[in-house]
Amino acid sequence: MSTPRRLPDPYSSDGGSANLADILERVLDKGIVIAGDIRINLLDIELLTIKLRLVIASIDKAKEMGIDWWEDDPALSVSARGRQLSSENEQLKARIAELESARGPESVKELRDGQ
Repeated sequence: MSTPRRLPDPYSSDGGSANLADILERVLDKGIVIAGDIRINLLDIELLTIKLRLVIASIDKAKEMGIDWWEDDPALSVSARGRQLSSENEQLKARIAELESARGPESVKELRDGQ
């Protein structure tokens, strides 16, 4: 009578197999790029092209590769949000000065006095 054969445990700590944490550490350290293009043609007329690029890497590795788009995205960076608000503030001040100069000094004084 034979005994059923067991498959190796994927989470075992023997020296031959790597666990998920080791694999993730290697991928983030080295980086991985997955790229692909999808093209849809009809009678030799290109209707749609989709270019897919996926980069998986640690932040340090991404910066080494010159990828740092998150630093300029106001939704992801406090400093970028501050720069955006500062720029909007300057634009509004310039617009107010332009409107005040177009109305004339008398009407601006009336508006400030509440009349």
